[in-house]
Amino acid sequence: MTKAELIGIMAKSSGVTKDKAAKALCAFEDAVTKELKKGGKLALVGFGTFSVAKRKAREGRNPQTGKTIKIPAKKVVKFKAGKELAGKVK
Repeated sequence: MTKAELIGIMAKSSGVTKDKAAKALCAFEDAVTKELKKGGKLALVGFGTFSVAKRKAREGRNPQTGKTIKIPAKKVVKFKAGKELAGKVK
């Protein structure tokens, strides 16, 4: 599903225009981004939790040459599905 398709579904199910649904989705994305940037986490009960984790620096291999390369440390976004969401996906 693309972002445009998601916006269409949101608009139809909530009875608003696609423009308003797009603004709501952008506002949600902005709120999640701001919270994760400051190191927090966002928990939506029943849906899941967004958080930030630190990934250590490590060594990897270039698959084309087999040469060892250094992969720098970085922060990554994690999502853990909530119990309700996980149960519905089964």
